[in-house]
Amino acid sequence: MGKGFFISKTLTIAGVIVGAGAVATIIALSVVYSQEKAKNQEVKPTNGGTSPPTTTQVTPWDPWDHYRLPDSLSPVSYNITLWPRLEASRSTGLYIFTGRSAVVFECKKPTDLILIHSNKLNLTLINGHHARLTGLDGATPPNIKDSWLQPVTQFLVIQLDGRLQAGNRYELYSDFTGELADDLGGFYRSEYFVGEIKKVVATTQMQPTHARKAFPCFDEPAMKAVFHMTLLHPHGTVALANGMNVGRYGTVALDVTQTSFQATPIMSTYLLAFVVSEFDFIRSPEGEKVLIRIWARKQAIEEGQGDYALEKTGPILEFFEKYYTTDYPLNKSDQIALPDFSAGAMENWGLITYRETALLFNNASSSNADKEWIATVISHELAHMWFGNLVTMRWWNDLWLNEGFATYVSYLGANSAEPTWNYTDLIVMKEVYKVMSVDALASSHPLSTKEQDIMQPAQISELFDSITYSKASAILRMLSEFLTEPVFARGLSTYLNTFKYGNTVYQDLWNHLQTARLMTVCLIVIMNRWILQMGFPLVSIDTTNGHITQNHFLLDPESVVDRPSEFQYEWIVPIKWIKSGTEQTPFWLKSLVSKALVKSSALYLIDDASSLYSDTHPPLKMIGSDWVLANTKVSGFFRVNYDTANWERLLTQLSTNHEVIPVINRAQIVDDAFNLARAKTVSTKLALRTTLYLQKEREYMPWEMADRNLGYFFLMFDRSEVYGPMRAYLRKQVMPLFNHFQAITANWTKIPDNHLDQYTQVRAISLACSSGVPVCEALMTSWFQAWMKTPEKNPIHPNLRQTVYCGALAAGGVEEWNFAWKMYKEAPIASEAEKLMYGLTCTREPWLIQRYLTYCLDPEKIRKQDATFTMVYIAGNVVGQSLVWDFVRANWNYIYNDYGSGSFSFGRLIEGITRRFSSEFELKQLQQFIKENSDQGLGSASQAVEQALERTKANIKWVAENKADVFQWFTDNSKLI
Repeated sequence: MGKGFFISKTLTIAGVIVGAGAVATIIALSVVYSQEKAKNQEVKPTNGGTSPPTTTQVTPWDPWDHYRLPDSLSPVSYNITLWPRLEASRSTGLYIFTGRSAVVFECKKPTDLILIHSNKLNLTLINGHHARLTGLDGATPPNIKDSWLQPVTQFLVIQLDGRLQAGNRYELYSDFTGELADDLGGFYRSEYFVGEIKKVVATTQMQPTHARKAFPCFDEPAMKAVFHMTLLHPHGTVALANGMNVGRYGTVALDVTQTSFQATPIMSTYLLAFVVSEFDFIRSPEGEKVLIRIWARKQAIEEGQGDYALEKTGPILEFFEKYYTTDYPLNKSDQIALPDFSAGAMENWGLITYRETALLFNNASSSNADKEWIATVISHELAHMWFGNLVTMRWWNDLWLNEGFATYVSYLGANSAEPTWNYTDLIVMKEVYKVMSVDALASSHPLSTKEQDIMQPAQISELFDSITYSKASAILRMLSEFLTEPVFARGLSTYLNTFKYGNTVYQDLWNHLQTARLMTVCLIVIMNRWILQMGFPLVSIDTTNGHITQNHFLLDPESVVDRPSEFQYEWIVPIKWIKSGTEQTPFWLKSLVSKALVKSSALYLIDDASSLYSDTHPPLKMIGSDWVLANTKVSGFFRVNYDTANWERLLTQLSTNHEVIPVINRAQIVDDAFNLARAKTVSTKLALRTTLYLQKEREYMPWEMADRNLGYFFLMFDRSEVYGPMRAYLRKQVMPLFNHFQAITANWTKIPDNHLDQYTQVRAISLACSSGVPVCEALMTSWFQAWMKTPEKNPIHPNLRQTVYCGALAAGGVEEWNFAWKMYKEAPIASEAEKLMYGLTCTREPWLIQRYLTYCLDPEKIRKQDATFTMVYIAGNVVGQSLVWDFVRANWNYIYNDYGSGSFSFGRLIEGITRRFSSEFELKQLQQFIKENSDQGLGSASQAVEQALERTKANIKWVAENKADVFQWFTDNSKLI
């Protein structure tokens, strides 16, 4: 680690006083920068790690009209001092921060231009310019000729009267003021109450392009540097940053405390973090190799809400050290729970920031799902300490590798911390099948795109979607499966050691994995087909002759795929399979376009030339009652279809002895069948028949997949005559499961010991109550009424609360709703508030829903971080769906500007509200919405809107083609025998 870097106390105070004195004139400007509609110019982006940066100027546009930095300058270090004001200005009512920054950079190519990112900062003029330039080590700097801010591309532009010389180092100094807003980006403000007293936290979220809102910087991932931080903060508060604090003392002149921190390792700007708060912490024992601290509100720490996170962080950190065979690079790991935070968590190196729900746990009020979420998020963020922080993507187009990898190994890390959960299996439901529904759209996108296609901040934010996280994790899991996990981990270790503190592109990882496997061919041949083209294959097996084929799977087979693929939407597919319950020899299904490659020894990952097939695999030919089931454990990212006879044999097996089929593959059969039916590959009746055996099923995963897929039917038909028999069928199917858990829990007085059984219990109650089982509805109501009588003692088990709150509020009226709202506002832990927040959306009273919608745009009632989630929850309520759609359209300008066109949650909002759309009227409304907002654009929601259009059109066709058959099937099969 680098030594602590100190600056002169006099300089620190003088610089910040200058900023403070300029507030009156500067702050008025800081909130009026307009974000004009940007022009995305095609440039070659900055490089890093594997090759030097390059930028091509595109005429006639000036360099500051491009969104990418040129390759002429490279940052070395920053010296930053910031002073956040935790009280609003009496004159303006605004919260602000002042600061100074000195960035040392090296000139790589002679240039008379400095471009550095700056967004929504007011820079104090120094000798008539926005910054001061000095030379280092004897270098003579040219004079500044002109300087200005370029709001569209978010640059501070500095023109010089001479050239900076290659090989020389210079320092650029600036004083500035910014607003400490509540917009959840950059250096921002979070608030909470202790009794009636409001407390303010100054905190950060730099990813992806918000560091430039905190101080002028070269804000690209490949522009790594060392950061020296100093924070001025009120007495009685504590300051945190990426490094350990190395100096803390009071300043008489300003009546504040000044804290300096160890220099960071060389790292990207998006990983920088700093916090000023009145929080408290718990820590790991003295003498541990790595200091681990859990920070949160004092009340949360006193109540032990950080204990579980502290208990599991150490073991997970040790797991990853062994997995990567590389020590954790820092000497401390601070983890802090923030009342307001846009994402789930952020992997800032040495100071990980979390939503409270992702870090804090209370045995009295948190569920097993809450505990699982905490373990998973901690594991995800700690995985980034190596993969993402130590070695970083060169540009955002490879974000999928960062986030997909952390998502995949988060299951391994969490499983190591909670080995009784069998947690690694859940990736199939939580990631693989979740994202397949998106990737089966013609409007999906590849994992990796060209750098020049991702330029604007809104385009970068749009990448933070389920394809980037979930599909990438599924593909990497598949890769690990066919390489084997030890080989996969060995390749990762050499990759990390080779590129530590640098930047890479995804091909660098493939090369190291290939070397670890001692393969005779480039792994890129296989993997490019999975990352450079969108979608995934449907593998079709005919067991009458062993014939096997593949094609691009689309939920709407009539949709037009207008995105070309050099691989013609064919894949090289690893096939694992079983025959009548017995594992068989795996093989590869090659794409037709790769026949020439396959004929070489290049693809013989399974060391048998006969294991490669493109059309016929004789062992797949079945006789008698034998059946085939491919993609065992859903280790591959594809769906499977069979000939009719094999489907019938699988259905027979399910009905006679379903446990012969592995539990994951029972879930697979259900999910594949329903999705194939939506794609018109099999009949809808066949898909529905996969649920008939569920009366005997007691495992969580098959029930979860059945619930999700029948949930689509409810979305399509809960406003039609199909709803009655459909609900009756579900009630009939779930009753045995409901009775089973009622018996083994002694009439709901106990909780099952097994982790997944606890989930199944919740699913049994949820489905039974939603389908109208009378005793279930009475049970929910009685529990909730008991709580209303004694609000200080909640009798409902935490596992069941979200389900019970929803059911009771759906059955109740304004009295129940008002009570739940009061409990929401008084909830002592965020996870309990989140359950109530969801339950409140379940009311069937339109006027209460309308009231709740107005609360969503009032940060005093619903935190900004929760507003879009609340609206999406309301859209899941058949009564609320049209209300929230009308509300969002009426308030779109406010929502767009308040959350910003680059908000992570923008896409989720559109996707959630439009899920039920299935009529021509709703399609026209959606098209009109797009037209009305074409001028200002839809920001990071643009892709979600395109997917909503495609999904709505597919829903309309599917309902028209299937409604009559579905109605008849549910009518016939809902009758009690």
